[in-house]
Amino acid sequence: QLQLVESGGGSVQPGGSLRLSCAGSVLTLEHYAIGWFRQAPGKEREGVACISGGDGSAYYSDSVKGRFTISRDNAKNTVYLQMASLKVEDTAVYYCAAPPDGPCRATDGPPTRPEYEYDYWGQGTQVTVSS
Repeated sequence: QLQLVESGGGSVQPGGSLRLSCAGSVLTLEHYAIGWFRQAPGKEREGVACISGGDGSAYYSDSVKGRFTISRDNAKNTVYLQMASLKVEDTAVYYCAAPPDGPCRATDGPPTRPEYEYDYWGQGTQVTVSS
């Protein structure tokens, strides 16, 4: 069974950068679409980025497009979320997740499929952006 472990969270000032990692427990992680979600206090969890298995196509929400970059290193069985120009509103717990199969999304719109389609979740890592 696939297990995901996030790391790399922390506290930064506005305008700073962080790189989150999502390490997978199986050697076939490259075949899974991997999504990054975040949940801010008092808000619903939202998908912010996703990278497809296979061709590695990347998708972003409007709130992070141009600032965040999702990538994968198949040799390390890891997916990254490079976050730059961080804003206070990026403060949240960040989760990586994988559906059992299929692409990041079926149609245009949000970068990820609905949460209930993701079977595998990491434990989350806190990102705090404040001055």
